[in-house]
Amino acid sequence: MKTIQAYRFALDLTFRQHRNVLAHAGAARVAHNWALAQVKAVIGQRAAERSYGVAEESLTPAVSWSLAGLRKAWNAAKRDVAPWWGEVSKEAFNTGLDALARGLKNWADSRKGKRAGRAAGFPRFKSRRRTTPSVRFTTGAIRVEPDRRHVVLPRLGRLKLHESARKLARRLEAGTARILSATVRRDGGRWHVSFTVEVDRAERTPARPDAVIGVDVGIKHLAVLSTGDLVPNPRHLATAQTRLRALGRALSRKAGPDRRTRPRPSKRWQRAAARLGRAHARVSHLRRDTLHKLTSWLATTYGTVVVEDLNVAGMLTNRRLARHIADAGFGELRRQLAYKTSWNGGRLVVADRWYPSSKTCSGCGAVKTKLTLSERNYRCAACGLVVDRDHNAALNLAALAAEFDTAGSGSVAVRGADQKTRVGGRVAVKRKPGTTPVGQTGTVLPQGRTTNRVLTKHTDR
Repeated sequence: MKTIQAYRFALDLTFRQHRNVLAHAGAARVAHNWALAQVKAVIGQRAAERSYGVAEESLTPAVSWSLAGLRKAWNAAKRDVAPWWGEVSKEAFNTGLDALARGLKNWADSRKGKRAGRAAGFPRFKSRRRTTPSVRFTTGAIRVEPDRRHVVLPRLGRLKLHESARKLARRLEAGTARILSATVRRDGGRWHVSFTVEVDRAERTPARPDAVIGVDVGIKHLAVLSTGDLVPNPRHLATAQTRLRALGRALSRKAGPDRRTRPRPSKRWQRAAARLGRAHARVSHLRRDTLHKLTSWLATTYGTVVVEDLNVAGMLTNRRLARHIADAGFGELRRQLAYKTSWNGGRLVVADRWYPSSKTCSGCGAVKTKLTLSERNYRCAACGLVVDRDHNAALNLAALAAEFDTAGSGSVAVRGADQKTRVGGRVAVKRKPGTTPVGQTGTVLPQGRTTNRVLTKHTDR
């Protein structure tokens, strides 16, 4: 199975190499800003001409928004705009132009309704101080040295790695991987190189290919599994909040940049900003490590993993819980499960956003009309079942997988929830002979299990 995979390594750059990489990142920013200025100028000119009644065929010619068109315009003007263009790789300018082309396409598709998700805004100019420096190489000499401690990139030369690249080198030597591109980016005060690689992965099978597990994510516990296991939430951001506040106060007392007077920030401000950036980067790395360990274990153990399609963007509007929700990383957990289940021969079933996993009784299938967040235990008025609220939701998610045919990873479980809950109403589905309903033991359901379900609209989970 061929797939696209990334390998990321930290770099140990000398002072000269650091300046050279910054020059390439700056060249990408210059090309992006120049092309954006040309696009905005032509758009404004054409709008002004239309207001004066100029015919459409007589308007100023439009600028092509494709990467090829932007690159052609840049090559024609680069000698005047950037006389130093020969000092950096052509890939630096291509990085900025490619980012602009993708931004313009996303904005246009969003306005026409061709792009799903939140509305994409019009591209903005990139600032020298606030933009994360990065440059991407797609052509030229891109390789890993035989000692696995150095990499070679176009115009940047031989760069030392902070760690061994043996995982990537072994695949390259075996012929099961091919490097497509390399991106150098500064993150948390340290430079990293990311290789986008086409990898020929061997077919794998989960340890329990017939097992189904439901995963209910939350704040108190990062994940509650249908087996009854509780994955604790490490709360990395909350743990580091005291130090982050102290570093933020220290930074505010230094002489930093000002948009009005535009003074140069002091050296102390730069050092304090670097300390704060490293602290935030550490929180991000700890969160990523926790999510990778959890998702890898789920994907390599269970054949079917069921999660919910949460409206994370909407949940972040709750100012009381936004920080804790963002710290848990619900969206990242689902993203990692999507590709890891595919890599390991499993499948990911995503329950519909309106599926009432918390309101439904995992024993008899009855659905409550209301269930407040303060009710941490689910009490069924029909069968008398008393179970933890999150465990009940995980059991319902596990049982949901049996109602759908075997599908590929990332399939969405459509529930048809287009109306409010009917009091006492329930749509029953026949069980197979010899099967038993999901009880309180948390046993993982085998594939093919069916259970009673209701079609309802869920608005308060």
